[in-house]
Amino acid sequence: APTFTPRSHTSAFLSVSTRFRYIPTMAEEEDYGFEYSDEEPDDEDFDIENAFYNAEALFQSGAYTEALAGFEEVLRLEEEKGEWGFKALEKIVQILYRENDLENMLGRYKELLEYIKTAVTRNESEKSINAILEFVSAAQQSSLLQEFYETTLQALHEAKNERLWFKTNLKLGKMWFEAGEFQKLTRVLRELQKSCRKDDGSDDHRKGTALLEVYALEIQMYTATKNTKKLKSLYQRALLVKSAIPHPNIMGIIRECG
Repeated sequence: APTFTPRSHTSAFLSVSTRFRYIPTMAEEEDYGFEYSDEEPDDEDFDIENAFYNAEALFQSGAYTEALAGFEEVLRLEEEKGEWGFKALEKIVQILYRENDLENMLGRYKELLEYIKTAVTRNESEKSINAILEFVSAAQQSSLLQEFYETTLQALHEAKNERLWFKTNLKLGKMWFEAGEFQKLTRVLRELQKSCRKDDGSDDHRKGTALLEVYALEIQMYTATKNTKKLKSLYQRALLVKSAIPHPNIMGIIRECG
C-alpha cells in the first residue's frame, strides 16, 4: 500500500505561496522604486563594520592603545569618507583627549569635520559635534576651547549648516557668559545678531525664535554688567517679536527684564 508522509503547515504554506506568488507589474515596480538584484553585499563593508565593532569593544574595556590602532584600521579600510570613518574619528578624538594629547586631538577633530560636508547626515554631525564640545568644555582650558569652537564654526559655515552654526555659537556665548568673559561674549553676540538681521540691518522677525534667544543672552549680560539703558531697549525690541516659539526659560529671562 502506498505510504503517506504528512507535511508540516509551514512547508505546505511555502509550497502554496510559491505556486501563487504575487508578481508586481512594471508600473508598480516603477511606483514603489522596487529594484531586483542578484548582487551580494560587499564583503568590504562587512570588514569595515567588524573592524569598528572590534575596536569599540577594546575601547569599552579600557584598552585604549589597542582601540586606537583598531579605529585607525577602520580609516584605512574605508577608501572613501563614510559613516564608519566618521564614527572611528569620533572615538579617536575621545581617546586622544583621555591621553591628554591635545595637539593631535585637535588635528583629528579637524579631520572629522571634513566628513560633515558630504559623508554623514546633519543629525549625525550635530550629535557628534555636541558630544565632543561637551567633554572638551569640561577641560576648562580657555584657549583650547576657543580653538575647538572656532574650528567648528568655520567648518559649519563652509558646510552651509546655518542651524548648527547658530546653535554652536549660542552655546559658546552661554559658556563665555558663565565664565564672566563679557568681551568674548560681545564678539559672539555680534555674530549671532548679524545672522538674525535683514540686508538693511533691521531685525528679521521671520527668525523670531532665534532672535529671542539672542535677546535673552544679551539681557543676561547687561543685567550682570548693570547696563539699565541697554536692558530697556532690548526689552522693547523683544516685545515686537510675534512669530516665535521660544523655550519657557527664554521668555522667563525676557519677562524678568521687564
